[in-house]
Amino acid sequence: MTCKLVIYFTFFFCLLFTLVPYVHMYPSYPYSGNYQLDLNFYDRSCPNLQRIVGYGVWLALKNDNRMAASLLRLHFHDCIVNGCDASVLLDDTPYFTGEKNALPNRNSLRGFEVIDDIKEHLERICPSTVSCADILALAAREAIDHIGGPSWQVQLGRRDATTTSKEAAEQQIPSPIEPLENITAKFFSKGLDMKDVVALSGAHTIGFARCFTFKGRLFDFQGSGRPDPALDFSLLSKLQNTCPNEDASNSNLAPLDATSTMMFDNEYYRNIVYNTALLESDQALLKDRRTAPTVYYYSNNRFSFYNDFAKSMVKLSNVGVLTGAEGQIRYKCGSVNY
Repeated sequence: MTCKLVIYFTFFFCLLFTLVPYVHMYPSYPYSGNYQLDLNFYDRSCPNLQRIVGYGVWLALKNDNRMAASLLRLHFHDCIVNGCDASVLLDDTPYFTGEKNALPNRNSLRGFEVIDDIKEHLERICPSTVSCADILALAAREAIDHIGGPSWQVQLGRRDATTTSKEAAEQQIPSPIEPLENITAKFFSKGLDMKDVVALSGAHTIGFARCFTFKGRLFDFQGSGRPDPALDFSLLSKLQNTCPNEDASNSNLAPLDATSTMMFDNEYYRNIVYNTALLESDQALLKDRRTAPTVYYYSNNRFSFYNDFAKSMVKLSNVGVLTGAEGQIRYKCGSVNY
């Protein structure tokens, strides 16, 4: 009997260690069988994923201090259009015109090369394993964390879209010049609520906007032929110098938060309270009884803003995800696997 047991256990352990290398070849799908996102999705298949993404983002921020805002915006523009599926990263092909060339994105979205570099590194370490959608979700979190903003847990297991749509981007991305009612409707259509609208708008505490997105407030507010009367006069004067009333100034940049441009804080909400918000859509948050109380609250409570922003980012990053056998793991983020 003893000899039989020894032979049995010897065979068992030999079989186990023979299979271990193959276990690491495949993504660690959640055990539930329903292919939902999971915090530990890549623990076995790509255990150094988060370190690699974190280093790639750190290096990008070291070379360009605007990149934190750019990566956050890139993630938002991906998720708000048909879900977080990395469709925003796809280049145009003979079969579709992508989101990159949609009006809200063209010559405006930045950070593609950062995601491409991280993906290239991961393909060497963990080939055909990590989706571009997951890289983008992690990069946005790492970017905000690196500049002192809140952090949040990113569940993983997204897969990448195989198509994209310029028209969908132009219809679904909120515009800074459209009414707040339209903007909130676009958020609501993604399963987000009014608190998410106000909290996620706080992303405008960093980054820049091109003059054409707010020039109407400076010279012809709502067709009046005059500046927006709500805009602080000293800010108006500075912005008119930055954005002269001519087409040549359309691509000039102004900080969304002139008080602390590179810091992720709650100054954005203070700006709104003091009528120094840059975008008309931001200032509109103070005029709506549904959003104004939250604006005032966040303007005096940075911790509460951080906490709610993190919660809203978790909700945003789970919008419309592809999982399981849906989509694919793209080898390169700019093109579909054929």
